[in-house]
Amino acid sequence: MQPANLLLLTIVLSMVAYGLGYARSRSLAMPMGGIRYLKSLPFYYGARAALWCGIPALIVLGLWAAFQGKVIQTLVISSLPQEMLPASEGRASLLLSKISNVANGSLPPGFAEAPILEAAERLKALREQSRLFMSVLVVSVSVLAGFLGWIRVRPAANARTQVEAILKWLFFACAALAILTTVGIIFSVALETFRFFQLIPFTEFFFGSQWSPQTALRADQVAAQGAFGMIPLFTGTLLISAIAMLVAVPVGLLSAIYLSEYANKKVRSVVKPLLEMLAGIPTVVYGFFAALTVAPFISDFAASMGIDASSQSALAAGGVMGIMIIPFVSSLSDDVINAVPQTMRDGSLALGATQSETMKKVIFPAALPGIMGGVLLAVSRAIGETMIVVMAAGLAANLTANPLETVTTVTVQIVTLLTGDQEFDSAKTLAAFALGAMLFLATLLLNVVALKIVRKYREQYD
Repeated sequence: MQPANLLLLTIVLSMVAYGLGYARSRSLAMPMGGIRYLKSLPFYYGARAALWCGIPALIVLGLWAAFQGKVIQTLVISSLPQEMLPASEGRASLLLSKISNVANGSLPPGFAEAPILEAAERLKALREQSRLFMSVLVVSVSVLAGFLGWIRVRPAANARTQVEAILKWLFFACAALAILTTVGIIFSVALETFRFFQLIPFTEFFFGSQWSPQTALRADQVAAQGAFGMIPLFTGTLLISAIAMLVAVPVGLLSAIYLSEYANKKVRSVVKPLLEMLAGIPTVVYGFFAALTVAPFISDFAASMGIDASSQSALAAGGVMGIMIIPFVSSLSDDVINAVPQTMRDGSLALGATQSETMKKVIFPAALPGIMGGVLLAVSRAIGETMIVVMAAGLAANLTANPLETVTTVTVQIVTLLTGDQEFDSAKTLAAFALGAMLFLATLLLNVVALKIVRKYREQYD
């Protein structure tokens, strides 16, 4: 049984346990004179039985799903002949990918050696056995724990306190999981980045002006060492993001001001939903629009003016990306402006200020921290966008500030480097982690600067 089906089955068993626990508490209370003689309401007895039934089973399911892949891969690799055992983690990753492709039917058996075919059969058998054992174990734990929770239903038991204690630890575990996930992401990216800098000099990555990670298989081939200068990538990222912000921030902010302060209810009820519909359009559609409409228009217009422009340009990608980001800035800014207390508006107008002066001198400064948060979200959205850049700006890592030329971004190169079967001990693949680490640090620095700006303005209006 697949993990998703097991999860649904566990939820169903928990609901059954809730009903049985609820019914048992009421049946035990009837001879005593009713549920008023119970220590807790029947709901809590049912909830405790459901938690007993679901939580242990979910823990077993999560642990099994987390470790079964590594265990199965180790068993499959160990079953290969001695001469086929991989010498590095990268070779092991490629070999496992090949075995998995044969097992899944993605690679025809005629393209694989006999030991690979045997390993693929073993992989399929181990997966089937793992699913069977996991299903039996999870269902058994769920039924047994639910039964224990059912027999522990007693009128004198304070089920409410126990349920609240379990939920408290459950909420704590969720919060800890979020923190540990963040720490794990940082640790994994930092580890792979350290491995990258063991292969590529630190100075070349930070100060190099050429990006060509296509390393050759032999040392005598052209560009065998590759070029890993990050400056062209971050220049392209900043250029496209700046163009997007120049479009999104003024349009989004001014539209939010109009909708919140000047538009009547009828206009607002029509314009705001239409504006927010832009956020529901898939990014690939924006990419098609940029590649087929905006980019040719910019190229033809520049040619008519006697300016040389590429068929794919940063201006086309950034402009369409800015249109896509407008709803983020507009919606968040509108919510923040509406959250400013009405008393501040009334006080300003009572002192003789006009509506425009009230907006500029009172409402906008008070809403500035929230508006900055919306702009930061928009910047993060622009930096992380990939599809529009691929389709409208291209893949060429050019070091230029000309918006009419082809550029690329950090996220596009990360996707390109990690596409297909890769060896995770080569500089080409590890470069994606180094780029990710630098992008993380840049975003963190941006957030710190924005936080200082927000605190500076908050001090004036608290």
